[in-house]
Amino acid sequence: MDFAAALAVAAAETEHHGNPMLTTLPFGITAAVVFALLAIVTASYRNVSNRHAHKVEAHVEHETGHGH
Repeated sequence: MDFAAALAVAAAETEHHGNPMLTTLPFGITAAVVFALLAIVTASYRNVSNRHAHKVEAHVEHETGHGH
């Protein structure tokens, strides 16, 4: 079956059964919201190592016995 025939079959199905996009749209919206929330959580961890640089320097100084 070539693309044109598959497109014609898909068009004929939507004519009889309504728009299948409306039944799957909530899944796409839910996925987009979940990924957006995960992106916000990921972005909140930016620059964490620089916030605690004084702890790293103190640890290096303690281990080696001297500063940088």
